[in-house]
Amino acid sequence: MAEELIIEQSATKAEKYKSLLPQIEALIYGEEDVTANLANIASALKYGMDFFWVGFYLVKHDELVLGPFQGPIACTRIALGKGVCGTAWEKAETIIVENVDEFPGHIACSSDSKSEIVLPAFKNEKVALILDVDSDQLSDFDEVDREYLEQLIKLIEKFL
Repeated sequence: MAEELIIEQSATKAEKYKSLLPQIEALIYGEEDVTANLANIASALKYGMDFFWVGFYLVKHDELVLGPFQGPIACTRIALGKGVCGTAWEKAETIIVENVDEFPGHIACSSDSKSEIVLPAFKNEKVALILDVDSDQLSDFDEVDREYLEQLIKLIEKFL
């Protein structure tokens, strides 16, 4: 297992993802514990991509419950259809929000969060968890993030 990530900071966003994803795959290879894998993935994304906040919400009964994350403290529970995470869960689709203040019903876990991308991961064709990535910059996420983070989701779904 690697002790550090190797990411060229002057690389483009796509180049960073291309470098990071194989390192994440190597990091979690052979580890069966979901919590350990999600914790390492959150850390790798936070520090590899320099995101403001990265974390997972796990579907437990009728709500999302905070799982492993990196960044400022976060909301602990989110209802189905509430905020960006609850909406991504309800719709079972990736959501990119350019300005969280303009998202109806946004839950402000941190007032420093300005934009967000939220992706569902599936187990047995049902949403099992949500990957939530926040930025302290407006319009920080785009189709490049969607493409590579959806690749990451496919990797996560293998160990759920």
